[in-house]
Amino acid sequence: MPLIAAPTRKLACARCGATFDCAQAGDCWCAAEPYRLPMPGATNEDCLCPTCLRKAAAEAHATPR
Repeated sequence: MPLIAAPTRKLACARCGATFDCAQAGDCWCAAEPYRLPMPGATNEDCLCPTCLRKAAAEAHATPR
């Protein structure tokens, strides 16, 4: 039985409003990023665009724990 790929979603960034594609099947652009972040504001934000995700990662990395 052939595998069926999940459809790509067209999203608007939760922070800046830029549109981008999200492939939930694991082959999304974000899966290739060198870092992982928890979903931002899990209750009120969806995915972030590449620019905002990279900015959030840089800010998280710069913040002392």
